[in-house]
This record gives sequence, structure tokens and C-alpha cells, in this order.
Amino acid sequence: MNRILVVDDEQDLCEILSFNLQADGFEVFTAQSAEEALTMIKDGGRFDLLLLDVMMDRMSGYEMAATLRQCGDNTPVIFLTARDTHDDQLQGFASGADDYITKPFAFDTVLARVKAVLRRSAAFGSSNLTSISGLTRREHLILDLLRQAPGRYFSREEILAAVWPDDTLVGERSVDVHIARLRKKLGSEGSRIVNKTGFGYGLV
Repeated sequence: MNRILVVDDEQDLCEILSFNLQADGFEVFTAQSAEEALTMIKDGGRFDLLLLDVMMDRMSGYEMAATLRQCGDNTPVIFLTARDTHDDQLQGFASGADDYITKPFAFDTVLARVKAVLRRSAAFGSSNLTSISGLTRREHLILDLLRQAPGRYFSREEILAAVWPDDTLVGERSVDVHIARLRKKLGSEGSRIVNKTGFGYGLV
């Protein structure tokens, strides 16, 4: 049974999420501040996923996620927040988020994202690919796309459509350049991004 920690200073929201996630078979714990959540983790709490609010008193969700990543904790994080600008999402991913859901939201959306992130996490186990800092938004999007289907090859056209949907001036060469940069930032893990002639790029 997957263990989920919900961190939000709104008690009602914690209770609603906890009730619904438990009804779907998850073991759920709650904390009403980032400090409380970090104490739970420091004291030996093991969680498979964090549902983390951004705007909280004292330490924000961004700061908590960044703190965990700096300590080598790669527990998947999904941000739940009313902050929905492009820059907010970039900051969320830069601090180590695996997904970003804006408030208000429907619970079925949260459930679908939770299951998707847990599937990806299970597929990669403790791999360093579960959380990489220092990536650009495009690099994050490419990595997330490849992680959705390990072993499948995505053509350059598919990657362009997923990562640059509104930019008709971007050519296939941009995909190659971003993949090269991504491999470099992944270090030894970069070799897991492979290119198969006639098929495209995939993650093994």
C-alpha cells in the first residue's frame, strides 16, 4: 500500500484529500506545515509521495521540496497550489516537483496525477532520474515525456508537438540539441536516453 503525505495548512483540504485517497486504497498522513512534515520525515517517516501546498506560513512548499532534494531525498512531489502562472510552475519544477496541480481542482484529476507519478516512480525505483535539478523547462518536458513510456521511442515530430506545440519555427535540430544538453546534465544516467535510427529517442 502506497503511503502519501499531504502537507497543507488548510485542515479541511487535508481531511478531504485524506478521506478520498484512503477510499482509493492509499495510506494517508497529514501535516499542516512544512516544518511538521520535515520532522515526520526526519523521524523516520517513509512516504511514497508528497502532496505539497506551496503557500504556507514560514517555510513554503518550494523551500521544503528544495530542502529534501538537497538532502538527497527523491520522494516524488506533487504541488497543489493556487499559484498558476508560468513562472510559478517553472519554480515548482526547479525545486524538484514531479507534477504541478492548480487550485481549485477536481479530485479525479488529483487521483489520476497521483497514480501516474507513482507508476513512474515505481518504474525507476531509486534512480537519479526521479529528481534532477538544474534542468530547463524544455528539458523537464522532454524527460517527463520519455519517462511516461520507458522503452518506447518518440519521433522528433512527437517531441516537437509535445514540447513546442505553439512554435512552428522550431525545427527537428532543436530536439537533438536539447537531448544532448539533457544527457550531459544527467551525467552517468544520460546514457539511458538512446536514439534508434528511424524511430527516435527513448528511455531505457
